Amino acid sequence: MASPKALSDFLKDVERRAYQRTLYHVRNHESALDIVQDSMMRLAEHYGDKPADELPLLFQRILVNATMDWFRRQKTQHALFTPYADFQSDDDSGDDVNPLEFLPVNSFSLDFDNPQSTHERKQTLLAIEEELLQLAPRQREAFLLRYWEGLDIAETAQTMGCSQGSVKVHCFRAIQSLFKTLTAKGFKP
Repeated sequence: MASPKALSDFLKDVERRAYQRTLYHVRNHESALDIVQDSMMRLAEHYGDKPADELPLLFQRILVNATMDWFRRQKTQHALFTPYADFQSDDDSGDDVNPLEFLPVNSFSLDFDNPQSTHERKQTLLAIEEELLQLAPRQREAFLLRYWEGLDIAETAQTMGCSQGSVKVHCFRAIQSLFKTLTAKGFKP
């Protein structure tokens, strides 16, 4: 059984990554925060008595379900009513959130680090960010779970509610797409 401290430590550890991943999916700061908070509350309320080693997969499954529920609600809400803001271009919104702002900054500096390499790294991260957002939702989800969250194929399949073969296909297609578009932009592997 997970102690309250173990549950709290787990939630603190997973909070930032869960928010970033959810933000990639829903592309709305407030909605991403709500989804992550609701997922954490559900985990604590319904599964807080589970062993600590079961918490990561339970939380991932809850987070995926909460994100899918959000998309279903959005689809239902927009079926009859479309907000005026949806007709505006992204440039006019003024509510742009850059997920890279939430990445932790290393507290050390390398001796060989210079402004040019820092700028190049930022440009590379921005290009990868843009291409991640262009992936199909299931490909993006599989890619982020496997390579961002570090889950293995079985855990990713369990979290996504699909077969291991599907996870492999989604990851392969995501990597293929990222490789193709990033090399076309001049990035080298």
